[in-house]
Amino acid sequence: MIQILTSTALLLVVLALFTLFSYKAPHGMKAMGALASAACASFLVEAFHFSLLGQQMGIKFLEGVGAANGGLGGVAAGILVPLALGVSPVYAVLVGLTVSGFGILPGFVAGYLISFVVKFLEKKTPAGLDLIVIILVAAPLARGIAMFMDPIVNDTLMQIGKALIAASDVSPILMGIILGGLITVVATAPLSSMALTSIIGLTGLPMAIGALAVFGSSFMNFVFFSKMKFGSKKDTIAVAIEPLTQSDIISANPIPVFTTNFIGGALSGVVVALISTYVAPLAISTPGMATPIAGFAVAVGQNGTPALLAAGGCIVVSVLSGFIGYTLFKNHKIKTADEIRGTKSEDSQVA
Repeated sequence: MIQILTSTALLLVVLALFTLFSYKAPHGMKAMGALASAACASFLVEAFHFSLLGQQMGIKFLEGVGAANGGLGGVAAGILVPLALGVSPVYAVLVGLTVSGFGILPGFVAGYLISFVVKFLEKKTPAGLDLIVIILVAAPLARGIAMFMDPIVNDTLMQIGKALIAASDVSPILMGIILGGLITVVATAPLSSMALTSIIGLTGLPMAIGALAVFGSSFMNFVFFSKMKFGSKKDTIAVAIEPLTQSDIISANPIPVFTTNFIGGALSGVVVALISTYVAPLAISTPGMATPIAGFAVAVGQNGTPALLAAGGCIVVSVLSGFIGYTLFKNHKIKTADEIRGTKSEDSQVA
């Protein structure tokens, strides 16, 4: 029980820091959006090609494609974050290449901080000398930041992962509630559930809970977004396929979206824990599978019929949760996609 509470509290602190960063740090929302894009470019490709098409289906070439992308999350973040903050492409790539070999979060921190350094040097350095100065100053500084952050990030997140895996043996049902709820919420946040579960090395029953809870959340978010009329039909379909694509809508409506997702994820976690306890043990040996399509496919590939049974139960409770969320928040003031993006879609669901 102490392990469960400790790991959950630590994970909540990490999520709270990212939320605080999103809303309070200069250009925090843009930076977090870039982090989400980096997770898609690296971990989502890894999930499909390495784990699903490579390891599960035995296509070695695609396994190599996934491994290549998955190993460059830090580079992706180091490039995309500066680009989002207005750094020129050549300097953004310079920063990204400098943090090669580090994970997505050290790359994210380095890319964010160095963006301000690069923009300052561009402004203060005489034209023609800025490239040399940035090479001499920004490149080693970026790698130094990544080196400093790497052990902090790894130690913290690995501690969370090990505690969650160990705690699943103590109380699978309670772990289903906590882990299913939290990972489903993270799936809608810029941090990305793929990134988090990969970084903390989540495997076994906890990874099965995360993967199938996020799979169920596709149906929940389709119902919830459709009923709440957050955006167009295209937005609703997109959030069901991959929540990260609609991170701007979600970030603008955190209370209804996160609450509903926690309810659905917790119920799905209980379903997976019950199936694992009373029908057949469920486990996923590959971390980073908290993504709707690839997570479901890998869960079924590694566990067979029990995973299908658990997935069916997750769909039922998730759809129910979508309606529960609508009932709770139908009178809640929301920000629509048109308001956030300053557009008016032809197929908008907004009244």
